[in-house]
Amino acid sequence: MESAEVARRFLKFYEERGHAVVPSASLIAEDPTLLLVNAGMVPFKPYFLGQRTPPSQRMTSAQKCVRTPDIEEVGKTTRHATFFQMLGNFSIGDYFKEQAIPFAWDLLTRPEGEGGFGFPEEKLWVTVFQDDDEARGIWHDKVGVPLDRIQRRGMEDNFWSMGVPGPCGPCSEIYYDRGPEYGREGGPVADEDRYLEVWNLVFMQFERGPGSGKDDFPILGELPSKNIDTGMGLERMAAILQGVDNIYETDTLWKVLDRAAELTGAGYGRDHRADVSLRVIADHVRSGTMMVADGIRPGNEGRGYVLRRILRRSIRNLRLLGGDSAGLMHELTAVAVAAMGEQYPELVRTAAGIHTVIDAEEDSFLQTLRTGTTIFDTAVAETRRSGSPALAGEQAFKLHDTYGFPIELTLEMASEQGLQVDEAGFRRLMAEQRDRAKKDARDKKTGNLDVSVLDDLLTRSGGSVDFIGYDNVIGEARLVGLLVNGGNVRAAGEGAEVEVVLDRTPFYAEGGGQLADHGVIRLGNGAVVEIDDVQTPLAGLVVHRGRVRSGEAQTGDTAYAEIDVSRRRAISRSHTATHMVHAGFRRALGESAAQAGSENSPGRFRFDFTASGAVPVSVLRDVEDEVNDVLINDMDVRAFHTSIDEARSMGALALFGEKYGDRVRVVEVGDYSRELCGGTHVARSGQLGLIKVLGEASIGAGVRRVEALVGIDAFRFLARESVLVAQLAEQMKTRKDELPERISGVVTRLRDAEKELDKLRSQQVLAIAGSLADGARDIGGVAYVGHQAPAGTGADDLRKLAVDVRGRLAARPAVVMVVGVPKDRPVVVVAVTEGARERGLKAGALVGLAAKALGGGGGGKDDLAQGGGANAGALGDALATVERAVGAV
Repeated sequence: MESAEVARRFLKFYEERGHAVVPSASLIAEDPTLLLVNAGMVPFKPYFLGQRTPPSQRMTSAQKCVRTPDIEEVGKTTRHATFFQMLGNFSIGDYFKEQAIPFAWDLLTRPEGEGGFGFPEEKLWVTVFQDDDEARGIWHDKVGVPLDRIQRRGMEDNFWSMGVPGPCGPCSEIYYDRGPEYGREGGPVADEDRYLEVWNLVFMQFERGPGSGKDDFPILGELPSKNIDTGMGLERMAAILQGVDNIYETDTLWKVLDRAAELTGAGYGRDHRADVSLRVIADHVRSGTMMVADGIRPGNEGRGYVLRRILRRSIRNLRLLGGDSAGLMHELTAVAVAAMGEQYPELVRTAAGIHTVIDAEEDSFLQTLRTGTTIFDTAVAETRRSGSPALAGEQAFKLHDTYGFPIELTLEMASEQGLQVDEAGFRRLMAEQRDRAKKDARDKKTGNLDVSVLDDLLTRSGGSVDFIGYDNVIGEARLVGLLVNGGNVRAAGEGAEVEVVLDRTPFYAEGGGQLADHGVIRLGNGAVVEIDDVQTPLAGLVVHRGRVRSGEAQTGDTAYAEIDVSRRRAISRSHTATHMVHAGFRRALGESAAQAGSENSPGRFRFDFTASGAVPVSVLRDVEDEVNDVLINDMDVRAFHTSIDEARSMGALALFGEKYGDRVRVVEVGDYSRELCGGTHVARSGQLGLIKVLGEASIGAGVRRVEALVGIDAFRFLARESVLVAQLAEQMKTRKDELPERISGVVTRLRDAEKELDKLRSQQVLAIAGSLADGARDIGGVAYVGHQAPAGTGADDLRKLAVDVRGRLAARPAVVMVVGVPKDRPVVVVAVTEGARERGLKAGALVGLAAKALGGGGGGKDDLAQGGGANAGALGDALATVERAVGAV
């Protein structure tokens, strides 16, 4: 039974029993405490906590998940994986144990021909929480499981909570007995390799208090409304039903693994190390494909860092198997898209964009691997000079953070050089960086607020703040929450920095690339709060941040919220312009030019999109002309709500990384652009006035950024440009249309003159080589030349001079030192003849002494070395230091 069929049967079974089928949520978690959805119940958490009204009291889903704490174990075992899918059924205050347990047993044991999974009843074992006699009774009395196949377990294994105060409850797990060849008898409590967990049923019936660990918290009592949350791992279930030993041999993962083996020539099952690499590749390619499809882009922070690490581990393991050529990731990504496309059709629709991102990351990393060896060699040389047996954690971190060199590769190459790596230091620095990135992302949304405080505010606002800003710029509301320094307060006086929650608001919260509204909130008692930021730290919760300008803000008071209309209009123009530019680029570059981010601010916007290389200037100009032609036709801009399926059938673009429900908002500009969007827009395209594209540039592997102006800002820019061009034409004594040619000619002549000056300067410097060699002083039998070149002499010329003088003294033990100040910073070059090296004089050591005198550092080979510093006034001291060192030998 293929994986897609496993999911289809599960969902159909529960749909036939009154459950609403909920599509998988994006891997990008709404929960501000999570980077990625890491469990099947995460999207349902707001329903369990009462923060949102569920679409149905009975729901079922097949949820995409990514979990990376054990990423280093992926491939080493056949159990660990970063991407997995959880099948689940959920009851919010509807049925409980007496139905959840028979449902699960029925689906597992029902014959395949009748829509079930066909498990033999005698192969199934059950565990229950140690005190849960009710569940044990249902399993035995109602379902018919023998008591000797029902085992009790403690809180460590069979009790669930979210780790914070809130719902909790006992679990009941179903295990499949794979047979004596997999381990000893005795049920799950004896051997969980033989007895494989296939389903976990969570009975949320209690409320827990604060505490840490799995069992260090009080049970406060029973919940007034009991819930069901179950989880079945799709990959594990597929492995059992397909009769294979592990998840890597199931249909979807095996297709990627098998193709990787073909491309690299590494047959699976022949060599343990190769098998580990093939499993890493299979899992990570699938994970990376799914993450990119959900709008995540490789980067150095947060989710982007997780994705980059996953993709680069794939590429590195391909390299270990001999797959050094570019394009292998493209092949494997195509296999992953095909393997997962039946379950997730959006993969097929967005395949071109997925390929663009992953191909670019592959190209970037292969270049890193080619150039990184030089960087690594420098670090090794520094380590050896210091006499340390291990590469410092700071060096390994710099290789990783600055140059993208994976720690695994650093470890491998260091071992080949007979060195260790300070892994503990590296891990510490990485953890600090990750914590900073995660905190920064979380703090942007939550404002450093405790999530429990946010939950309380959401409850007080009725589960969702009503946004009225599409049709209103001012509105009456009630102040339901007031925070100062992250804590709830009843009142805040003049000058206080506050966070305000209203039950309804015209303020648009930052999101979807659109910046937040600014404005004021006037309270019934006369107090005024200036608002300069609006965020949605939790879905449905709108937090207004600002300062009490006058009076005293009090919770419960009537509020009159009024946005800055001129700012809103300017931002709306930018947002509509972004849609039009997006449509223009897709027409010019094809569907692979998928939006990868945007920012719509007053009068200015930026638009990020996937592309394999730079966009030609001619294309930028054509897109700008086309968009301006369209907007001048004054097309109607219309927003309306419809179903997600209807929107897609209309051709509306659903953007990477955005989360959509069953009902979506569509914004269309005439027949030119149609996108799913929750932002604010102009009423007609003519209100944009003008769009001026400023240029484009790379912001990361496979992603380009276009920046542009709109409206009065575009007119002002063109006016300034016109004045500037007129001034240049007057200065150059030529017509405006001849300026490019005239300026190009002037620049060419200047460059030719600079080259000639450099040539003459170099000749002047080198002309004195003979006299310097003739004037060498004898210091203890060593010919020594110390020379300070004229200011402005380039570093290359200093090096050439030192080598030239050394050549003239080659027959003698000689040390040549040349110093100068090329560009405000001193440089020192030391060249040593073979005779001097035999006496123990090394260029690298001498440069180190000189550079230290200059307040810097340097190094190189024994015969030639270069260094520098920050103190140009210490050149004389540097010369004297080296001279003394020569005399001391």
